[in-house]
Amino acid sequence: MAIDVASAAATTSASHDAEDHAVHDKQQSVQGVEGAKAKGVWWPRIRKWGLPIFGIVVLGLLLSHAHKIDWAGAWEALKRYPPLLLLAGLGIATLSHALYGFYDLVGKLHTRHRVPAWETWAIAVASYAFNLNLGSLVGGVAMRARLYARAGLDEATIAQVVGLSLATNWLGYSLVAGGLFASGAVTLPGSAHIGHSALRALGIAMMLLAVAYVLACTRYGGHKFTIRGRRIRLPAVGIALLQLALSTTNWALMGAVMYTLLRGEVPYPTVLGVLMTASIVGVITPIPAGLGVLEAVCLALLSGHMRQGALMGAVLAYRALYYLLPLLGGIALYAALERYASAHASETASQPPSP
Repeated sequence: MAIDVASAAATTSASHDAEDHAVHDKQQSVQGVEGAKAKGVWWPRIRKWGLPIFGIVVLGLLLSHAHKIDWAGAWEALKRYPPLLLLAGLGIATLSHALYGFYDLVGKLHTRHRVPAWETWAIAVASYAFNLNLGSLVGGVAMRARLYARAGLDEATIAQVVGLSLATNWLGYSLVAGGLFASGAVTLPGSAHIGHSALRALGIAMMLLAVAYVLACTRYGGHKFTIRGRRIRLPAVGIALLQLALSTTNWALMGAVMYTLLRGEVPYPTVLGVLMTASIVGVITPIPAGLGVLEAVCLALLSGHMRQGALMGAVLAYRALYYLLPLLGGIALYAALERYASAHASETASQPPSP
């Protein structure tokens, strides 16, 4: 009889536990549905009103940015160079911008989204030109989000593509800049707050960061992780190696543009190291296009290698060839993408519904 009572009690307890779990699962399901509904309500509104407002903001930033550029100084710097040398620098800069477009193709390879490869590449190239001149929040993130949203991608896929592109850029930076810092190719002025040994240690840590990423992708590539409620899948090791190859090559091309404009008077590793130092300072400094930052860093680190007038001429020519001229192309490409998205949306809307 005692055994029967205990058995009945256990059965009743198990029944209550099962009911509690069922209620809990139902609550989670309801919360998930409500979250999805809220997301489904707000995202179309953001696409309808937020994206046009963003376009107006970008136009205003462009007009504001245009007044801050030393157009006369850039033009005078360009006039001092032989045409063939300028053409060589522009060719390398164009190749660098074109290569950057493949960063987003890495995201397409990883997420397998349906935006055509040519459109993905064009979005990345246009965004890069705006990123250089207006800052990463405008070009690197917001503009990509707008163009990909108009192309039909959902916000989760957009976040993955943008995140992979940013990771590609800075992983290559870590590897190249880390190698240059560790090798002593960059000599900081005496007023710097970091010594040579600390800089070399920083360089080694940066290289180890890139190596750790590749090892993580080797071990956990394809696995999904939840970070702040979002499911993120780590790329396969092949994609990680492709990211490093693209980014290191692109940073090397950027250094080649400046090296060409300096006419070989400064060793290439030094030029590349100074340029990468200026890049990270420009990111930390909240100034669009890093206006004045590139010039200040180059003057501080390269003034002992050549005359100041020639050095400033090279820096202004670099800004004209790598920043300003590509921005004109980026504006044209952005307008073409907007027109294509509008036409494509009109064609989709005019198609009869599927039976």
